[in-house]
Amino acid sequence: MGNTCVGPNVGNNGFLQSVSAAVWRQRGTEELVPTQKEADGSSKASAAAAATSAPKESQTALPVQSTPPEPVTISEEVPKRVEAISSDKPGEKVQEAKPVEPTKPKKPPNFKRMASVGLNIDSVLQRKTEILKEKYSLGRKLGQGQFGTTFYCLEKGTGKEFACKTIAKRKLTTAEDVEDVRREIQIMHHLAGHPNIISIVGAFEDAVGVHVVMELCAGGELFDRIIQRGHYSEKQAAELARVIVGVVEACHSLGVMHRDLKPENFLFVSQGDNALLKTIDFGLSIFFRPGKRSRESLNRF
Repeated sequence: MGNTCVGPNVGNNGFLQSVSAAVWRQRGTEELVPTQKEADGSSKASAAAAATSAPKESQTALPVQSTPPEPVTISEEVPKRVEAISSDKPGEKVQEAKPVEPTKPKKPPNFKRMASVGLNIDSVLQRKTEILKEKYSLGRKLGQGQFGTTFYCLEKGTGKEFACKTIAKRKLTTAEDVEDVRREIQIMHHLAGHPNIISIVGAFEDAVGVHVVMELCAGGELFDRIIQRGHYSEKQAAELARVIVGVVEACHSLGVMHRDLKPENFLFVSQGDNALLKTIDFGLSIFFRPGKRSRESLNRF
């Protein structure tokens, strides 16, 4: 008896051949080819192995910035646009591009604010006056001039009605403007008592303006009366002209030139047809000496 293995092709390598034959018989050809699932699994395994074998430096976290970033300055210069002029004709040279400068925004006009002499001086009237609001109450607006505004005025103690011309100090920008206000009040006092010249009651001054209280003429302007009536008869027009000439003669006899005679500067005392006519607004009036010629031109009568 000996150690003899039973099987085909038993020889020098009989044992290996028999084992190989048994293995190949048990696994078919289909089992030798890997499936798609097995291929995917093997690729994922190899990727995981590669990731684990990567150097540790790539997995370390980046350092956290603890200081604020440097400020970024944006240039105000606007880049210039360049427009090239092309041509559709073949063979024609293309003109050189010209830089187009951006349009600059227009600067707002500089308004030079003039200093007001009326607000800078101690007093326009050069004297201390009573407080207007303690004695009178101002109401609706009656008229508007270059320097002043006229309001309805009611005396608190007696209930009498007047008109108050308020001249804002901020509008008195020059020393000449201040002198004109003083002269206007002086001339009104100088002409007081004439039946066809507005009567002044008093002058007041506060921090913002000068207030001249005068009699109230509720009949309106001669200009509005002419527009309303359309025309005057010859007799009525002659009567109005006689009153106006009489005012001019009275002013000149007292050394005053009105220098602003116009229908808007004559007021009726009431709405009646035979209402008394009064001359107002002596803001441009001046004193003159007989025989002395005035060279100042105002384009007014």
